Amino acid sequence: MQKKICMLGGFAVGKTSLVRRFVQSIFSDTYLTTVGVKIDKKSVALPDKTVDLILWDLAGEDDIGSFRVSNVRGASGLVLVVDGTRAATLAVALTLRERAEAEFGAMPFVLLFNKSDLADRWAISDSEINELRQLGWQIYRTSALSGEHVDDAFRQLASMVTK
Repeated sequence: MQKKICMLGGFAVGKTSLVRRFVQSIFSDTYLTTVGVKIDKKSVALPDKTVDLILWDLAGEDDIGSFRVSNVRGASGLVLVVDGTRAATLAVALTLRERAEAEFGAMPFVLLFNKSDLADRWAISDSEINELRQLGWQIYRTSALSGEHVDDAFRQLASMVTK
């Protein structure tokens, strides 16, 4: 079973680093901007099945108008990535989700507040995160650097898209 998963978020929030951590268990602090789409694959063993996640790492968008919603066509789920040290990236991720779902309908998603290793520079309050949790959303504080909650988040989404 294969499921297309799209990584959505603003510029430099850590989408590519999260994919590399999940797929290859590595982190590189060398920053390379994603141009277009980078596709990776990883098999996830769930209790009752194995699913191949086809991860579409889409270029970061701070200019929502340039977002190519067509890249999301055929996706089974979304990974919304927010940089916890830049509050504005939350609005970007939520807007990208709204645009994707307006075009293709509601789909499972997880919301990752990335860069939890930079807690001293955190710019998003616990109350903001808890408000979103109260909507029933699956939310994780992740770190591509340390790997904190990265596997948990992707495993959760794999479970959600196979129900």
